[in-house]
Amino acid sequence: MHVGMASVFQNPKKGRTDREVYRSELRLADLAEPLGYESVWGVEHHFTDYTMCPDVLQFLTYVAGRTQKAQLGSMVVVLPWHDPMRVAEEVSMLDNISDGRLILGLGRGAGKVEFDGFRMPMEESRQRFVESAEMLLQGLENGYCEYDGTFVKQPRAAIRPAPFKSFRGRTYAAAVSPDSLPIMARLGIGILIIPQKPWHEVAKELDTYRTVYRQVNGAEAPPPVSAGWTFCDGNPERAREMARRYIGGYYQTVLDHYHFERDHLAKTKGYEYYGKMSEKIAEYGTDTVIDYFVNLQVSGTPEQCYEKILDIHRRTGNSHYVGVFSYAGMPYEEAESNMRLFAKEVMPQLKRLEVKAPAAPEAAVATAGKDVRALGF
Repeated sequence: MHVGMASVFQNPKKGRTDREVYRSELRLADLAEPLGYESVWGVEHHFTDYTMCPDVLQFLTYVAGRTQKAQLGSMVVVLPWHDPMRVAEEVSMLDNISDGRLILGLGRGAGKVEFDGFRMPMEESRQRFVESAEMLLQGLENGYCEYDGTFVKQPRAAIRPAPFKSFRGRTYAAAVSPDSLPIMARLGIGILIIPQKPWHEVAKELDTYRTVYRQVNGAEAPPPVSAGWTFCDGNPERAREMARRYIGGYYQTVLDHYHFERDHLAKTKGYEYYGKMSEKIAEYGTDTVIDYFVNLQVSGTPEQCYEKILDIHRRTGNSHYVGVFSYAGMPYEEAESNMRLFAKEVMPQLKRLEVKAPAAPEAAVATAGKDVRALGF
């Protein structure tokens, strides 16, 4: 299994200056390759302290210049917020600079504050994403972009520097809504899993995705990439306490950024699935929802972290695990210790793990009880 790390640049409640956050996160990114992490990932968000990385490709270009072989993952470039012609140029430029080390991750976004900041109706996001992705992916294969859609209208223009190798097999998309997975299958791209719902649901949706992918592309779908908020400590009690404090604290920033407790997503075209979150929060309360999210992530002793990732692999067949080790105002020393212990004790076992297809969906459902009973999904 491929093991990577992601930097998310959080600064909840402005606990530090933004510059201090950047200094710390860049120090952690610098540790990735020496510690054996095979990729460094960045996450695009705007306007709040939730994630202060407005240009993930710019961050990855910086990382490219400070590494020799680590791959560079975008988790994700949110296409509706960009001119896809510019994205094509920036992607190709970074891939040329890094000698082909880019893993391209795409998404459509779900933060109202971000769509409002870019003066864009959320209702248009799915169609904008599809049109932008079609143009971008075709352009990266052909060396030029050309498209005539409802929102994207691009006369033929060359991508320079020209792409020099295919992005097939190294392009992924985040897909939370079940309606999004068949779209990704038709686009011919892999799935990036951000754990936030029951694993039996994820397994079932991946099965549908694989079926559509096979029908449309005449080939098996690539195994997914799974990310996870990670806390690794030698003391199981301390690991549990710190996971609740920091992974739970991270999910509080999710709620603050996306306002899942409100009902606006349920009333927004293309985001109806997200409306379930407001229902669950109203029914069970914020603390229960946070505890549920914490339990989906990877925390504990090195042995417990490995077993959790192995369980995720059994359910999803993921080929990559991308750990997030610094979040929710965690002190730098704590984040570094977390990242180092995982690299020393967990990573070697994961790298020896042979990537296999997941168990049949029926088996995944049968073993999913501990995932779903807390919230009654």
